[in-house]
Amino acid sequence: MLTTLNTAYTDTRAADLAWALGREPLPALATLDLELAGVKLQLRLLGASHQVLLEEERGICSETVACIPGSSTPLPLGVAKRVGDWEYEFAARVEVLSPGSFAGRAQELLALVSDHPQGLAGVFPGSPHAFTALLAQYHEGQVHWRTWHAYPQDGQLVATRTKVGVRMPAAATAN
Repeated sequence: MLTTLNTAYTDTRAADLAWALGREPLPALATLDLELAGVKLQLRLLGASHQVLLEEERGICSETVACIPGSSTPLPLGVAKRVGDWEYEFAARVEVLSPGSFAGRAQELLALVSDHPQGLAGVFPGSPHAFTALLAQYHEGQVHWRTWHAYPQDGQLVATRTKVGVRMPAAATAN
């Protein structure tokens, strides 16, 4: 799903992004509700940021990548955590591209996500290459999502990958 976000472009550079796990749901400009193999997910666009809500038996687990006022947790290169019965893995990277390469990559990603039934992308007014996009999938017992945060003024593209799966008991993994 592709939408135009009627808001000011608030996350002005990749270095301003912070990561948080377990934050309350923030106001969203666009959402996409999904159910993947019985797992309920909500993809949320928050300006040039994202939040993913994953519903589990004991409540909701959330991942937020955004400009978070007062946050002291910058965007990490990688995180692995246990959250309840879930194993959570997150990775992020910043790509710096030339203007021509950036435009081509932006068009490629927007086409991929907007045509996908489990994808959500939002484009900001003023630049067809200023966007945030999310794509979720279920693979081998795990929920995966990828996100892209585009900063055309700097030629920077922040890409994240997350996977969440149910933790297997030690006896089950020993076989």
